[in-house]
Amino acid sequence: MTDSSTTGSTGADPRSAGTADAAGTGPRSAADDIPPAPPRPKQRRFAGTAAQIQGSLTFYKFFAFATGIMLLILVAKMIMDYGFGYELYAGGTTAAGAENALGFYPKESVVDGTGISYWTAVVHGWIYVIYIIAGFRLWYLMNWKIGRLITIVLGGVVPFLSFVVERKIAREVRLDMESNPEAVRRY
Repeated sequence: MTDSSTTGSTGADPRSAGTADAAGTGPRSAADDIPPAPPRPKQRRFAGTAAQIQGSLTFYKFFAFATGIMLLILVAKMIMDYGFGYELYAGGTTAAGAENALGFYPKESVVDGTGISYWTAVVHGWIYVIYIIAGFRLWYLMNWKIGRLITIVLGGVVPFLSFVVERKIAREVRLDMESNPEAVRRY
């Protein structure tokens, strides 16, 4: 007969799956042989996954270009409107009685036409709102300081600046993600 003090109460091998672990707290499994995971950083650098950040960057880039283009169109409209007194009209009848399809005419000289200049400002305004939302999402996921958000917001107000800011932000996102791959969230 075997001694139960050396082999356990059942006489089984102590390395088997049904025996207690080294601390004697419960059964062991094959997963107990895997070393513990390395400690995670206390403060994560990014607030999103790599896919979330990449998607947010694409969304931001699209609306940075759209905002920049609409801002340039809006500036051209303001120069024509306030500098030369002309407005872009679609449809209607001119003061000379000719049918208008699309063209620049002095203000209020087209009857029953639609002033495209007004709609340019409205469309730019809404695209700018979406641009701010896209910039905020990217700023949040990258966990940047507030100064970067202000730079992004101002990029959609100054003509040509949205193109410059977009390139700078896209380059910084790529560099940050490449240099800190361990800081990207995983889930």
